[in-house]
Amino acid sequence: MPLQTVGPQRLYRQIAEQLRSLISAGEWAVGERLPAERDLARQLGVSRPSVREALIAMEVEGWLEVRTGSGVYVLERSAAAKRAGSAHQEKLSPDEWGPLELIRARRVVEGEIAAMAATQAGRKHVTAMSKAIHSMKADADRGVLPLDGDRAFHSAIVESCGNAVLVETVQRFWDSRRGPLFEALGGHFETVESWRAAIDEHEAIYQAVRARDADAARQAMHAHMDKSHERFSVSWRRTKAKAGHAIGHPLPTVKPRKAKRQT
Repeated sequence: MPLQTVGPQRLYRQIAEQLRSLISAGEWAVGERLPAERDLARQLGVSRPSVREALIAMEVEGWLEVRTGSGVYVLERSAAAKRAGSAHQEKLSPDEWGPLELIRARRVVEGEIAAMAATQAGRKHVTAMSKAIHSMKADADRGVLPLDGDRAFHSAIVESCGNAVLVETVQRFWDSRRGPLFEALGGHFETVESWRAAIDEHEAIYQAVRARDADAARQAMHAHMDKSHERFSVSWRRTKAKAGHAIGHPLPTVKPRKAKRQT
């Protein structure tokens, strides 16, 4: 059964549907490794990030297993797996944004927000950004996912703009950031080392806003989003060797903590 090219709407869902059909038809057997992302992307006529989002969705639904350092494998669809898949399917809203698509959108929107913040942020907002970075550092040092501080930092930036639409937009970004697809992707790629790098990127944004340098703030936010996209795009086979210990996974001392929803 040959792969077919797909249209541009909800790409990762269309890709996942094709891959599920191929697995059900026996194109790939249980335990078999799927072709490389670049090969799937070429045959489907889509980007590699869209393929990755589809594979993560299928992992959440119980169709595939991502083995870091090895590749992506087909799982047996036992009755229990089917029930688990159905439960996950309910968690995946039809409108769920793809994680990498979300990062690309954030680059556009939050880049301009950072530039605005550099010209409009008051002392309380700058102080809030600084406190958020300190919170992130403290959590990372304890081996805890620093999502509370991360969200507080980006919230402080957008709140300094005094625009309710932008505030709600960034909040929506964060609601999606805490969705099952992003959490599954983060489970493979977020590490102590990657979070320390991200904190340094936040520091660069903060310093630019504090200096009231709009261009530098925009560039720093763009760089942060570019690096985030890059971190989540590393080859599955390189992840273990290059990224180190994932937060909340091999190390028992590292515990994920649910981020607080800000109103």
